Amino acid sequence: MAQLASALVTMILGVLGCAVYFYGSNILLDKIFPTKNGPAQQIARNLRITNTIRPWLFLGPAVLLLTFYLFYPVIDSIRLSFFDRSGDEFVGVSNYVWLFGSDEFFESFRNNMLWLIVVPTAATFFGLVIATMTDRIWWGNIAKSLIFMPMAISFIGASVIWKFIYDFRSGGDAQIGLLNAVVVFFGGEPQNWITIPFWNNFFLMIILIWIQTGFAMVILSAALRGIPDETIEAAVLDGANGVQIFFKIMVPQIWGTIAVVWTTITILVLKVFDIVLAMTNGQWDTQVLANQMFDWMFRGGGDFGRGAVVAIVIMVLVIPIMIWNIKRANAEMEGR
Repeated sequence: MAQLASALVTMILGVLGCAVYFYGSNILLDKIFPTKNGPAQQIARNLRITNTIRPWLFLGPAVLLLTFYLFYPVIDSIRLSFFDRSGDEFVGVSNYVWLFGSDEFFESFRNNMLWLIVVPTAATFFGLVIATMTDRIWWGNIAKSLIFMPMAISFIGASVIWKFIYDFRSGGDAQIGLLNAVVVFFGGEPQNWITIPFWNNFFLMIILIWIQTGFAMVILSAALRGIPDETIEAAVLDGANGVQIFFKIMVPQIWGTIAVVWTTITILVLKVFDIVLAMTNGQWDTQVLANQMFDWMFRGGGDFGRGAVVAIVIMVLVIPIMIWNIKRANAEMEGR
């Protein structure tokens, strides 16, 4: 109860603080550069100045916070990658030499690449298919709400739910896990699914696909509704069937939105951590880069140098995707 009250007070004070800042800073700006009384030339000059400064009153705090919480950690991580476990002694590139000679790193890298191939593709595909199907049925909005619901669950919460689905009981005990209960019902042998090497990665991926399909569905559903009806009607008159309309008419027209959804989920996958931590903690060949970084940075006494090197690798992998996204967005803006 005390934590809830503390969180509520923090939220209220935060909102009030923002309101006081924006209201007070605008009043102060208007007092310094008055725009109501005085010579016309001075009023015009003050208007130009206030119009230049006012947007920064709103953007300034956000820019400062982003600089502190994003730019500074990047610089410090690069610095730490050249220091020892305590972050005090300079060791040059020895951490990078260790990284590229580490079997654990290559296991994490391989698993991350596997996640990158499967999760964004599957979540985007299922989201697109569901968006198309639910737009054609009267109870489509109800279906969308149910499919979008996992987005409201934290990754840890989703992992707990799926732990019950994958649960395994040995020694002849009754299987309470949904998946094993189904297997036993059809005469099969129950399995400890998340300990099966290689395949357990896919069982973990299903959790993230389950969460992100709702996000893809909502974005792509809005894009599909933006397709002109005349285009669909013309295709029908030309004799196109449903599959042809979907792949040759709908998909090409919303390809830009599909790319945005895919890249957004891709960046999320590169940072996947909570699901692996809660389900396997990287055991049974399920380690990923973010969890490996956490292990080196905060466990076993911590090794800031090696943890920072893994963080740099994650950042390097994310940067090309972000650059491509920005260039594509700029190209679209220029096209308009």
